[in-house]
Amino acid sequence: MNTPTSSTLAHQPDQGNFHVIRSEDIVWKPFPAFPEGARLAILVGDPTRAGPYVIRVRLPANVRMMPHRHLEDRIYTVISGVFYVGVDDVFDESKLTAHAPGTVVVLPAGTPHFHWARAGEYVTQISAIGPLGLEYLDPANDPRRSAGG
Repeated sequence: MNTPTSSTLAHQPDQGNFHVIRSEDIVWKPFPAFPEGARLAILVGDPTRAGPYVIRVRLPANVRMMPHRHLEDRIYTVISGVFYVGVDDVFDESKLTAHAPGTVVVLPAGTPHFHWARAGEYVTQISAIGPLGLEYLDPANDPRRSAGG
């Protein structure tokens, strides 16, 4: 049994107790800023608050996330499928790069980028320090706008 010592740091939110998150226990939910069919699962932390969080994003086949940026630095790990991502202000298929499971992608805050589930569904895991921010470069692409939000 590990007991805290004087050199133990304070725990981060949702990290004070040993626990395991199994794939079958993950709860996928719609997210207002995502296109229809895309899903988000919160694994650790609270992405709406300041502090570390870990989420997963699942995009079904052929769904696109149009150019957007995040307020926070992000580290993506491809869990399944092929993650196609491009860096630019405009969706440009020629700028997409394909990343297989196990790949880690570092995305600095403010970097305009876009995704496409071009080869079928993919799942990425994202680690970051919240709060989560997602801003579409063209407000017309923001699903929150058409939903009245």
